Amino acid sequence: MDAFSEELMGFVQKDAQVEASKDPVPEIHLPWLSQHIQRTGSHVQKGTNFAQTTSICLNFIQEALLKHQWQRASEFLQCYLQTLEDINSQKRQMAPEISLQHALYLLHNGMVEDAYRNLNQAESWRYGEMSASQEKLIKLIQAYRGLLDYYTWSKKRTEVSKFDMDGFATNAATHDMHSYFRQASVNLHEIIKIPGVWDTFVKSYVEMLEFYGDQDGARQVLTDYAYDNNFPSNPNAHIYLYKFLKKEKAPEDKLISVLKILHQIVPSHKIMLEFHMLLRKSKKEEHHKLGLEVLLAVLDFSGCTENITAWSYLAKYLKQIMKGKHQEWVQEAWSSRKDWWPTFHFSYYLAKKNWKENRILALKKAFTSGILLGKGCKYFMYVSKQGHKSREKSIKTMKKFVMKHNILDSEER
Repeated sequence: MDAFSEELMGFVQKDAQVEASKDPVPEIHLPWLSQHIQRTGSHVQKGTNFAQTTSICLNFIQEALLKHQWQRASEFLQCYLQTLEDINSQKRQMAPEISLQHALYLLHNGMVEDAYRNLNQAESWRYGEMSASQEKLIKLIQAYRGLLDYYTWSKKRTEVSKFDMDGFATNAATHDMHSYFRQASVNLHEIIKIPGVWDTFVKSYVEMLEFYGDQDGARQVLTDYAYDNNFPSNPNAHIYLYKFLKKEKAPEDKLISVLKILHQIVPSHKIMLEFHMLLRKSKKEEHHKLGLEVLLAVLDFSGCTENITAWSYLAKYLKQIMKGKHQEWVQEAWSSRKDWWPTFHFSYYLAKKNWKENRILALKKAFTSGILLGKGCKYFMYVSKQGHKSREKSIKTMKKFVMKHNILDSEER
């Protein structure tokens, strides 16, 4: 048995002893893995060649990483990296990937300097002709190094803003900070050219650009990230762009165009309530009509069924629409919901529950149910019959309006 095989088996036996001495933990202790180790030990003792042994070691590293067995993975990693010169090209090309995983583990444990050194080593690893996939991996490694440069830049920015320093010290600290910006921006700029989801990298890069007053550059980065068709659909990209434009006090039509896309991707997002208010303030009638659909789409989702803000907006907007003689908007939007909303939102059970837990919510829903289903709706009837003195005036006003304005009676007329 060669030296590496002996060292590997030492780790395996040590690991097995440690597992046996502990209480069994379902997330970590794997009976099938113990059997695999036994088979591996037997195979190595029979004279497994060097490449096969290192392949087994690689499998142990990957299994340990998947199960968050960090110490065990680190021990096997040391052995693996020491023997890379003697294994085949395929395994050598996997070295940067393992180094990146190890660096992420170090970051997770707050070992920033060690992670940075690890990334530098991974970036400099070369073997033979680099494949396209390995080139992307190297760019990812560089991007994480850029993220650590951003982290250092951010710390130094905080330090400069907190402490009173003389002119020379301030200039030196500012220059140091700017050098980290340059290092970070180069690597972050490169990774966000590659189609993918790079939220953390984009946010960090944009923050630095904004700090140095490059609003045009920051806007361009966010616009490309949101609208490049080569990138996967990503709600966050549109949220970042919207918030940036809102902070810049961009025209409302521009904000609306961004949120239209987000509405198509995630119609239940909380920003949709802001979108509704933007549409209502618009001078375009098509935006007013879309404002109704946006609210109804939010309430289509189970997580929003008791969103009192959404119900309040809807009740108020329905009242405005019905007075404005646009019942056809309501009828059109209601046609795709009339078969399931009554049970989903307006059952007798929900009327009792909502009235008991939140009477304001119950009143808003009752008003809405009366507009959509008429005065015979179970939800509306239950709330209408409640004689609570503090709500008596509200209930009378609601009943009077629903008797005069509801789409059920409008359809019959």
